Amino acid sequence: MTTPVPGPVRPPATVRPDDARRALVAGSVGNFIEWYEFGIYGYFATVIAAQFFTPEGGSEVEGLVKAYASFALAFFFRPVGAAVFGRFGDRVGRRPALVVVVCLMTGATAMIGLLPTYASIGAAAPWILTLLRILQGLSAGGEFGGAVSVMTECAPPGRRGRYGAWQSFTVALGLLAGAAVAVVLASVLTAPQLHGWGWRVPFLLTLPLGLVALRLRLRLPPDEPPSARPPALVPGGRAKGGAGPEGGPRPRPGETARAVLLGIGRMMGWSAAGYTFLVVMPSYLQSTLGTTFQRALLGTVLANLGFAASILPAGGLSDRIGRRTVMVAGALLVTVLALPLLHLVQDPGAPGYAKGAALFAAGAGVGLMAGPGPAMLAEMFPAGVRCTGLGLAYALSNAVFSGCAGLIITEVVERTGNVDVPGYYAAATCAVSVAALLTLRGDDHDRALR
Repeated sequence: MTTPVPGPVRPPATVRPDDARRALVAGSVGNFIEWYEFGIYGYFATVIAAQFFTPEGGSEVEGLVKAYASFALAFFFRPVGAAVFGRFGDRVGRRPALVVVVCLMTGATAMIGLLPTYASIGAAAPWILTLLRILQGLSAGGEFGGAVSVMTECAPPGRRGRYGAWQSFTVALGLLAGAAVAVVLASVLTAPQLHGWGWRVPFLLTLPLGLVALRLRLRLPPDEPPSARPPALVPGGRAKGGAGPEGGPRPRPGETARAVLLGIGRMMGWSAAGYTFLVVMPSYLQSTLGTTFQRALLGTVLANLGFAASILPAGGLSDRIGRRTVMVAGALLVTVLALPLLHLVQDPGAPGYAKGAALFAAGAGVGLMAGPGPAMLAEMFPAGVRCTGLGLAYALSNAVFSGCAGLIITEVVERTGNVDVPGYYAAATCAVSVAALLTLRGDDHDRALR
């Protein structure tokens, strides 16, 4: 066993404050674009289903299920992207990987906004859309690992949780921006205009956003390939009691695989509850409860506001009292309150402010998990496999528990008639996460990154 290197991970001067802020902004902006795009696909799922997956005379529910199947398929390509771009980021460097993924994401999203519909080119339309969704999935899979690695490795001592929380915060901002664009379009356009051309606008807006993100990432300082760094030179946070990073050889594949599986368990509740309350809810409220498009989007905005409001405080709090305490509290809250909150939303006699408060609270519970989550995952892997390991854990969890959320909820509600399915789904996955999160060490936030 290699003796731990005493003292700080790297002399503080090697990560200048300007470089840390630049890394934070460049890492965050790509996440914003990624989740803005995934949000607008979810918010416009009923419109996309009608344009691409519902031939004349087809069932609206069947078209929605197919739209969500395409949504889920993109998620299942995220692990492929996490493996490919994560390996690239670990071997070549974080900056080149982040530049490639933002270009791929921006190009694929803008092309969706230009894509002919089923009425124009027939059955080719859904297939081309699905191909573009696959490209988005590949790029999104590579985004998280590179961005979180950069943000946490450059974090000042004692602020790794807060820096990592910006990844989740920009997720909330992206979803809110997507919801805001959808609300504005739904308010100023007629239904024929929205279905005819209005739905294309939010996808085309990613082009200027992507160019801004590309410029920011090209300005990141060149980084040495992490796999080539000596273990003692990996940037990180403070070391409790003066202890430095753990040295030692590169971990065996089996060790990394076990850490990935544990990471999936720790964040499955975050993935499932997040997509249930923050993305799938508009289509659920429309198709199951008969809510108007505008009201459904307003409810989702409130849930995302609760999510955004709790993320940065949760990340900062986890730097003081530990990741485990904060994340377990969030998972327990969702486990206990998911069904009662859903019943309140379903109650036609409940006042509007109470329903809004319920959705806000549901989002805040997810934020307690999402705030410390990126730092928690970064702390599970050494630098040489960090980009790949945390990216795979995140991508696989999202592929199974987020990407399938809309498909599972819509299909099960349709088959069983049980409108409580979203609550059961969120509560069950969060209960499993509680058990996995309890295996965290209470002082992980005080240990230096390996």
